[in-house]
Amino acid sequence: MEEAEIHAILSRLLLAGKLPGSMKLGEHKLAELFGVSRERVRKVLHRLGHERLLKIVKNRGAFTIEPDQREAHLIYEARRILESGIAAHLADNLTDAQVERLRDHVDREADALRKGDRATWIRLSAEFHFVLAEMTENPIIQRQAKELVGRTMMLVTFYETSAGSTCGCEEHRAIFRALAGRERGKAVKAMSSHLSLVETRLKPLVCVEEGPSLESVLTQEIATYRAWRGELEPATI
Repeated sequence: MEEAEIHAILSRLLLAGKLPGSMKLGEHKLAELFGVSRERVRKVLHRLGHERLLKIVKNRGAFTIEPDQREAHLIYEARRILESGIAAHLADNLTDAQVERLRDHVDREADALRKGDRATWIRLSAEFHFVLAEMTENPIIQRQAKELVGRTMMLVTFYETSAGSTCGCEEHRAIFRALAGRERGKAVKAMSSHLSLVETRLKPLVCVEEGPSLESVLTQEIATYRAWRGELEPATI
């Protein structure tokens, strides 16, 4: 299995919130499950750490993230300041082609929700904000947005309910409509309101004392991935 495939499977698993916080992802076990070398697994784990989907602890290994709500307010406050400015700028400068790109994006978000694909919705939801930052054509803003959005992705994964996902999708469409109409004030208000509402919806999910093992969850995820890729052979490792 290629590194890109391992990354796709693990990132989907993490974004779906299927593993408890602070679980160690051992290189040896993952290498055995994927049928690859530990070196290949290590590269993927470090990439996931860089993307803030895992926590890499020196001399200890990789661990799933246990989000801390105490940080949430500061992070979302920073996002409101940055992204309200992005919305104001884009309302004055969006091209017709960019409007169509945003329209397609919010349509794909809605489609993922209709299909019950929460992991894809979370990815697309984050990408919506990345796309807005990219459209400013300012690399400093893009870096800041990527950092802040990355730090909140796991909060949404662990703490926001499926009902919140529906609300978030509708809020993105409201932002899009304001931007498409070149309504600067409405765009700023819609963005600030959206990020504030996401923050208020962050409620810890009920956790069971002992969930499924990493092996069982990962084996199922690999089987799902192979089915999606259209592979016909049994999903055994």
